[in-house]
Amino acid sequence: MAACGGGGLTCLSLCAQRNARFQRPAFRPLSSPGTVAAAFRREELPSGSAETGSEDRSPKKRFTELQKERREQAQRTVLIHCPNKISEKKFLKYLSQHGPINNHFFYESFGLYAVVEFCQKESIHSLKNGTHTPSMVTEAAIPFRSRFFNLKLKNPSNQTSERPYIQSSNQLPPSSKKLFELLCCAESIDDQLNTLLKEFQLTEENTRLRYLTCSLIEDIAAAYFPDCTVRPFGSSVNTFWKLGCDLDMFLDLDEIGKLSTHKNIGNFLVEFQVKNVPSERIATQKILSVIGECLDHFGPSCVGVQKILNARCPLVRFSHQASGFQCDLTTNNRIALKSSELLYIYGALDSRVRALVFSVRCWARAHSLTTSIPGAWITNFSLTMMVIFFLQQRSPPILPTLDSLKTLADAEDKCIIEGNNCTFIRDLNKIKPSENTETLELLLKEFFEYFGNFAFNKNSINIRQGREQNKPDSSPLHIQNPFETSLNISKNVSQSQLQKFVDLARESAWILQEEDKDRPSPSSNQPWGLAALLLSSVTNSKSLAKKKNKRPASERIRNLLDSIKSNSTENATTANGKRTISTHT
Repeated sequence: MAACGGGGLTCLSLCAQRNARFQRPAFRPLSSPGTVAAAFRREELPSGSAETGSEDRSPKKRFTELQKERREQAQRTVLIHCPNKISEKKFLKYLSQHGPINNHFFYESFGLYAVVEFCQKESIHSLKNGTHTPSMVTEAAIPFRSRFFNLKLKNPSNQTSERPYIQSSNQLPPSSKKLFELLCCAESIDDQLNTLLKEFQLTEENTRLRYLTCSLIEDIAAAYFPDCTVRPFGSSVNTFWKLGCDLDMFLDLDEIGKLSTHKNIGNFLVEFQVKNVPSERIATQKILSVIGECLDHFGPSCVGVQKILNARCPLVRFSHQASGFQCDLTTNNRIALKSSELLYIYGALDSRVRALVFSVRCWARAHSLTTSIPGAWITNFSLTMMVIFFLQQRSPPILPTLDSLKTLADAEDKCIIEGNNCTFIRDLNKIKPSENTETLELLLKEFFEYFGNFAFNKNSINIRQGREQNKPDSSPLHIQNPFETSLNISKNVSQSQLQKFVDLARESAWILQEEDKDRPSPSSNQPWGLAALLLSSVTNSKSLAKKKNKRPASERIRNLLDSIKSNSTENATTANGKRTISTHT
């Protein structure tokens, strides 16, 4: 660095990145003093306390407010690929020449990376002005000036690592072994569900990196559409995020060409000259085709670009190698963004919602009910809708219906997208909290019982009205899209996959019921509660036991569920969420 014995900054070689085969890295932020903005983390955890019945009553930010803050934060941030041996002190001193630094952290992906947030955007312009394009011997560099830099040391031989020991925080989900250890050591099933949530939810660093990645892609799209915005949606922002989940992006072009009041003065109206195409779908395909080409040819760290333009929702899929994210970029998909906001609200209303959703999703994945490959399987979105619907059925309800959220909406909340009424209240502080105090243990058991007995052959799931309705078609599983109400979000699910879900739900309800009678002691180290439900071998062993029983399986399960139902009232009054140790010998 010129001023302090370090190295100069140069842009990354695009060719070297494009030729590299992409693999998902073990993303590990290296925490350092002052790295994590604790205040921001508190703001973005809407679930309150992990303890049931101890909700955080402090004012909660709107979804749009958080999105705006995160986006502005990302616009002041740069991504730097660093040499392995680097003095953190000298590194920060060098960057501070361009302006004060608000936040920074290191993480390991394909090498060592630093995410540095300046206090002002002007610092990034200063940094760019002192950066040069690398010279190539056998290849040619494309001179794209992004906020993704490569740091090199001018005199590597003279450099020694002065970086003190920095505690590493693994940003991938825990191994199965580690997870089962944590779950088996928990004091109650409530604790197990909250432990699972804690271990799988996104970290502050991972969240920052997701918004930064969107901001870097926005810089590329802005070459064609200067006023565009690239927003994350889906699991990255709806509070049901999970470490390692894909990054869904939405290219928002709505702000382009909107009339502003100061341009509307006088007798003339000026419009942009544009090219016309036969339909909005064709326009979307053309836009994404061009952006896909830009990412492929000019986007640093963007590899494996696929243009999937004939899908129902056209998209560009690619891997962002530096961050380790698998990315899907869409446009003209505002309903998906609105769905993310709705889920954010539901997740923020009660601390039990996210814990239950995470556990049900994890249970489904452990038994291959869900998969990352498209097909006839139940999706995570469908499972989330099922949990929300179930919580709307409780007495008193834990979550309000979408129609009731619409009733609470103000004029500023009104939202119509492509003829679909997407209106609901957006101010969390105006929604009355639930008075329901049921434990997570009871809710998990009764979730499995509820859907183990659900009449899927004739009823549909509808969170808008919060009640069972007659199915409008013959699909095995019908879950109404909350906004595009004529659509079934689970239309892809086959009868065999639905039956597998029902069988596993019944069996899980039975396992939890049996554990109430004879729960293993802590010293036995036997999986219990949620840990027992996540063992894929449980189903196989139970199935073998069933074969030895002469009674038909359907009759036996029905009797078990009847037994559970008859004891549900007693369980509701005696279950305090604490683990009991059986004295049976």
